[in-house]
Amino acid sequence: MDIRNKYNNLHNMLKPMKRILVAYSGGVDSVFLAKAATDCLGAENVLACIGVSPSLSAHQLDQARQMADLIGVRLLEMPLNELKYPNYQANKADRCFHCKSRLYKLLTDRAKQEKIQYVLCGGNLDDKDDYRPGSRAAEVFGILSPMTDAGLTKKDIRRLSREMNLPTADLPASPCLASRVAYGLEITEEKLAQVEKAEDLLRSLGFVEFRVRHHGDIARIEINPKEFAKIAPDAIRNQIADKLKKLGFRYITLDLQGFRSGALNEPFNQSNYFSQTPIQEKKTNNI
Repeated sequence: MDIRNKYNNLHNMLKPMKRILVAYSGGVDSVFLAKAATDCLGAENVLACIGVSPSLSAHQLDQARQMADLIGVRLLEMPLNELKYPNYQANKADRCFHCKSRLYKLLTDRAKQEKIQYVLCGGNLDDKDDYRPGSRAAEVFGILSPMTDAGLTKKDIRRLSREMNLPTADLPASPCLASRVAYGLEITEEKLAQVEKAEDLLRSLGFVEFRVRHHGDIARIEINPKEFAKIAPDAIRNQIADKLKKLGFRYITLDLQGFRSGALNEPFNQSNYFSQTPIQEKKTNNI
């Protein structure tokens, strides 16, 4: 389907909704959805909500605020407190389900307070091909994914964002800090802070696409292979190693396969990594 038809389909889905709440992160997808909804419905009819917790880096929160200001959408920051929940802390492979369930419960409750009938997330068509326990939580709480239904892919969203002059158009994906912690290691505020500070260092050194994966006393650095030459000089390697050791890591490694999204999903057998919490009864987003 032509990209223009997809975008028109998105607008046609949004128009009858009148007023919406967007699950917002400040990343490529949610910024584009907030912008499209604001253009379609007017800023006064769109509420963007972001969950704030230790798993959200200060860098990403600042970016989210800047993008909301640019779009002109109202931004509501909601404390998540995921660390209070054992199924989240346990960090099984369905951790994201428990995190998103907490978030979507808060968002649907807020929508009722605001008399908003529809809660939307920034899922796109490509997400169907990946392991996304958060999408299961969206189904449970009746969260809509209009960009998926419109047939918009990540590539489409980046192209349209570029045409809209959105600074997020070419930003690399940046999921929450908890996604860097190896499954089975308990999620703690200390581990999240280690990852955040380590990634802040790589960003300050000019690296663009990267992850610092937390494997207990091992920090596994993933960067784009095109940037391997940048990390090779002794001065850069020593700076990174010294800083990360001060953060509490004992061993600092460079993943020779380079950066890839979802790398922590590669080795596990899903049946051994899921918590046993039953899925809640499916909800709807009708007020």
